[in-house]
Amino acid sequence: MKKLILALIAGAAALSASAQTTSPKAYVGVGVNFADRNYASPAGATNLDDDGYRASGKIFGGYEFDNMWGMEAGYTDFRKSNSSYTLNGTRSSVSNDGHAWYLAAKATAPVNDQFNVFGKLGVTQVKYNQGLVSDDKTGAYAALGAEYKVNQNVSFTAEYERYGKSNDFGPKPNTWTLAAKYSF
Repeated sequence: MKKLILALIAGAAALSASAQTTSPKAYVGVGVNFADRNYASPAGATNLDDDGYRASGKIFGGYEFDNMWGMEAGYTDFRKSNSSYTLNGTRSSVSNDGHAWYLAAKATAPVNDQFNVFGKLGVTQVKYNQGLVSDDKTGAYAALGAEYKVNQNVSFTAEYERYGKSNDFGPKPNTWTLAAKYSF
C-alpha cells in the first residue's frame, strides 16, 4: 500500500513538472467582439428597430507564467449603435457608444498539444454614452473560451465574455469574441 501511495505521489509530481515545462511567454492579440444591441422598449412603444448583434473590435495582451496560469488585460470598443421606436404616434431614436477595459487572471487547461480551454476572472471598467447621459461602472469580468494553437507563436481563440452587470441602455454585457493571438 505504501508503495502504491509513493508511486501515485511520484506520478502526480512528474505530471505536474511536465505541465510546467513551458517557459513564460508574453502575448498580444486582436479580436472581433459581438455584443447584443437589443433594447428594452419604453412601455407602450411600437415599431422597435435596433441593431441586434453588432461586431466591434478588441485588443488584448497578457503574460503566461506557465502552462496553467497567466494574466491578461484588454480593451473592447462596443461601437456606436442605434435604436428607434414609435411612442404615442411620435417616432424617436436613441444612439449610444461604449467601451470597456479589463484586467483578469487566466487559468488554462490543456486538452492536447494544440487545443486548450481557459477561464478568466477579474475586474472591468465599462463606459456607455447615450446623448448627454453617461454611465461609468466598475464590475466583475469573467470569460470562458477555447484556444487552437497553429504553432508555438500563433493561435486562435473563441470565448464568451461577461463585462459587469446589465445597464439600462447600450449593449448587453454578454459578448462572443473571436481572436488571433501572437506569443513571443
